[in-house]
Amino acid sequence: MHRTESSPTLAVDAGRAEGIIEARREEALLKTGALQNAILTSANFSIIATDEKGIIQLFNVGAECMLGYKAVEVVNRVSPSDMHDPQEVMARAQALSRELATTISPGFDALAFKASRGIEDIYELTYIRKDGSRFPAIVSITALRDDYGDIIGYLLIGTDNSVRKQVELELHDAMAVAKKANLAKSDFLSSMSHELRTPLSAILGFAQLVESGSPEPTVSQKRSIDQILKAGWYLLDLINEILDLALIESGKLSLSLEPISLAEVMRECQAMIEPQAQKRGIHVGFPKIDIPYFAKADRTRVKQVLINLLSNAIKYNTDNGMVVVDCIAGAAGRIHVSVRDTGKGLTPEKQAQLFQPFNRLGQEANIEEGTGIGLVVCKRLIELMGGAIGVESVVGEGSVFWIELNLTAAPELVVDAGKVTALAREPVQANAKLRTLLYVEDNTANLMLVEDLIARRPDIRLLSARDGDRGVEIARTMRPDVILMDINLPGISGIRAMRILAEDPATAHIPVVALSANAMPRDIEKGLEAGFFRYLTKPIKVNEFMDTLDLTLQYAETQSARVGAGGKAS
Repeated sequence: MHRTESSPTLAVDAGRAEGIIEARREEALLKTGALQNAILTSANFSIIATDEKGIIQLFNVGAECMLGYKAVEVVNRVSPSDMHDPQEVMARAQALSRELATTISPGFDALAFKASRGIEDIYELTYIRKDGSRFPAIVSITALRDDYGDIIGYLLIGTDNSVRKQVELELHDAMAVAKKANLAKSDFLSSMSHELRTPLSAILGFAQLVESGSPEPTVSQKRSIDQILKAGWYLLDLINEILDLALIESGKLSLSLEPISLAEVMRECQAMIEPQAQKRGIHVGFPKIDIPYFAKADRTRVKQVLINLLSNAIKYNTDNGMVVVDCIAGAAGRIHVSVRDTGKGLTPEKQAQLFQPFNRLGQEANIEEGTGIGLVVCKRLIELMGGAIGVESVVGEGSVFWIELNLTAAPELVVDAGKVTALAREPVQANAKLRTLLYVEDNTANLMLVEDLIARRPDIRLLSARDGDRGVEIARTMRPDVILMDINLPGISGIRAMRILAEDPATAHIPVVALSANAMPRDIEKGLEAGFFRYLTKPIKVNEFMDTLDLTLQYAETQSARVGAGGKAS
């Protein structure tokens, strides 16, 4: 039999391999030790390890830096809960007791209870340093277990949360300052609107009176009056556009999104825009809408946008040109409305500047008035309603401005027979019953304007009061049929005066109409919510004023009849 012995070379190779493995093991242990040492000596976060009872066994350099204790002062002596705010620890124990439906005592149990049940737990409490100073900390706590799964201690890793808290505080303060600034801006805009509208009301009101007075103005006077009215209405448009833009940018503009009939909106726009088109010899073509399209939008704001686009199409058109309006259903439940003109068109450079505030694209020297705000407001309004706006233009051929809105289902018709929503206006009869109107107003020019308007109505007797207290006194004594009330009055406000009258059974049935220069949307909304029958804004539009007056007088007659029959005023 042949005997084989181990080769000396193989033995040497095996020894070398074993040496390499051992060297690598030692290197790994050194790295692990270095890593552990780096963690334990890190000053960026605290590491605290406890035994199963919660007594500190390890307190790293980061913990020493954060809390001000040396490891020898706390190891085997105290619990981490001793370094927390005791009131917060108690509150945490109570909250956990409610959350987990078990009694948890204040102290370390309140910190470790979830971790002991295998539930991941990160909490935020206040640490108290050795010198008594405090800082907010975020702490992650984990249960440490042996090979059998038994808990042998807990590991708490904490970070100083002071910087984040300071940032949050500064952000909160900044938001509070911004909110206060926005409120101040809104109040300023409301006040400025009132101050601008009050004198403008007198200018436009008396100009309308002279224009429609008897005897008729001469040709020269008529030309002057036309210029006054043109400038006045332009100034009013400018005020409205600036206020709209400011409201939108401050986030204060409220929209009422509901199903609106585009056919009805188109008809109303057509009636409003045709006189302007006729003056320029512009033919405006509106579509015949056979399908009843309804868009989810704010009716007033959609009309505002369309009137703006139509007005621009007429202003910047060629003489005897054309404007064509189209309305077609688009993709993805949208409706596409376009306004095409035969004007000069826009270069790509000018198209890119269209929706910039106060940019009139070089039209400043043009005889056509404009602010450069209208299209900016249109864009913001359409986008707030979830739609889109755009333009397509070819120089020498014209432009097409378009908007897109979301389609929706037709609204359900709800009729409330208990409410008077509209009453037909009837001509004044020569032998008509004399009714009384009380006007509460402190501004002499506005009072004179209404006096001149009512002078044309032989069926109405006008009473006046210069402040709210006097207005309430006269209303209780004279029992007028209708009350016209300014809002900003000396003494009590118009809203307060109206509420006093509404609470008095003797005057509660009298409808009160607000006539105010407070014309911001939130002012009107607040006024109607307060109880005004209608809310008119200054400057007065004569036809609107007379229509509202007739409507209110007819409503007052029905209310008086109910009260006289022993019923309640509604």
